[in-house]
Amino acid sequence: MLNTKLKLTLGLAALAATTALAQTPTNSPATGAISATPAMATAAKPVAASSAATPPTGFDQWANEVKNPVGWLTWGGDIRVRNEYFNDALSLTTDPALSPFAPLHEQEYFRFRGRVWASFFPTNDLTLNFRLSAEPREFLKPSTMDSYLNQLGMQWRYGIVDTLNVQWKRPFDLPATATVGRQDIFLGDGFLVGDGTPDDGSFTSFLDSARITYVLKDQHTTIDAIGIIQDARPDGWLPIIGSSAPQGAESQSLLLTDQNEKGAILWIANKSLEAANLDGYFMYKHDDRLGDQTPPASFGDNADIFTIGGRLSGLVEDHWKYSAEGAYQLGRKQDPELNGPGGNNPLLAPGAQTAGFRNINAFAVNSKLTYLFKDKLNDQLSMSFEFLSGDDPKTKNDEMFDVLWGRWPQWSEMYNVYSYVQETRVGQTANLIRFGPTWSVDPIKDMNFSLSDYVLYADQDVPTRDLNETFIPSMGGPATQGPFTCNGDYRGDYLQAVLKYKFNKHLTGHLWGECLFPGDFYVSRGMMCFLRAEVMFTF
Repeated sequence: MLNTKLKLTLGLAALAATTALAQTPTNSPATGAISATPAMATAAKPVAASSAATPPTGFDQWANEVKNPVGWLTWGGDIRVRNEYFNDALSLTTDPALSPFAPLHEQEYFRFRGRVWASFFPTNDLTLNFRLSAEPREFLKPSTMDSYLNQLGMQWRYGIVDTLNVQWKRPFDLPATATVGRQDIFLGDGFLVGDGTPDDGSFTSFLDSARITYVLKDQHTTIDAIGIIQDARPDGWLPIIGSSAPQGAESQSLLLTDQNEKGAILWIANKSLEAANLDGYFMYKHDDRLGDQTPPASFGDNADIFTIGGRLSGLVEDHWKYSAEGAYQLGRKQDPELNGPGGNNPLLAPGAQTAGFRNINAFAVNSKLTYLFKDKLNDQLSMSFEFLSGDDPKTKNDEMFDVLWGRWPQWSEMYNVYSYVQETRVGQTANLIRFGPTWSVDPIKDMNFSLSDYVLYADQDVPTRDLNETFIPSMGGPATQGPFTCNGDYRGDYLQAVLKYKFNKHLTGHLWGECLFPGDFYVSRGMMCFLRAEVMFTF
């Protein structure tokens, strides 16, 4: 098993080699982008394209025949294998006096996700979609997970139907599509709607929902109306294969999200102008805190959140691509893990917060400007700016912006997933100012490399929550002062390097590295790091 220093050395060596390769001229034209980093996920396609389509191989012909045995059925599957290692990313420190996770600050494990899916076509306009998923994990270092705390070896988990819906095209001969049931939904850049199951870590991402998409073709406008009823438990709506909790420890059941959720979304998108695509939306989210967990519902909240927002994006003069999104939130929220009187952080002076419901007054901005060089290497250079308001402990309101169903690794697999656990929840990025560049290039055909450097600040120098006191009873330790200084707003300097390669239409892989050099927002200044290697086979 590689130690931290060796892993970082290998990661830096790979980065240096890739950078050198990217600077070497190539005579091969770049082809379709291989889904660059989250910061570049909406990048334009390269100018050049392959001169001719590659004829199907014997395996491809056989696979197509197997996957489409009859006209009313198609099916397929994939297997994803990941090795992930991180250090201090969750604990934020190696000092047990600052974090209950400190004794387990190093984590390493393999994730084996397998999925199989099928679509049935009883008529031309009607489709039934089904997908079954499972992801056991092999822990190489003692786990931090409540249901597998401080254990090594295989955690088998459970199997789950993560897609089960009926899709009806042109209902009643209208220019619309209706989809009812368990489905993946991703709106815009996924800023507020991209993952309905953040607590299972990209194992699934579905929302139990009904969605109708109405197309006004002459007006170049699409209207989406969505209703959501999401249960926090994996078996809340449909039975699962196996159990989501260890035998005799049902209170430690793995959850999909932190509370039961209901919601409604109205999203209107107009694409009349290539240089100015306009999206406007209204979202309502109702949270119900779980009452039967041990300790009682230690993560969730009760809330009614109303969000109004808009997004402007487009391509200008064939080289400049931009997007700018802003949103305002109001409503009310009851969050037991607040700082202030009776809060969990002894470093904080008494504030104006309350354990009851508080009025929400929050806002956010997410923007990116990209220059497309339109060269053979598909060079792209972007600048990102993001602002998420943080809660001010001196007021009775709740100023923390809630990213709703956007709790997925939008720009970082490490920081806005693991590093927010003690401050908010898994993937609940908030109280953030982020800005910096990303460079993306295709050094050879079917390969993409990207490099990002972001400077991170906090809107408020006091974290919205400090969950140490909540976590400690389950970890058997005393209360700690927490890993936050509460008198600094510099989160640190964040670096990311990603190398992706498409071996063929069935096999892809990537190497992913991230690190944060913490600033005065944190007590500990040791570097946080995250490394991942992935191979994925799709049939």
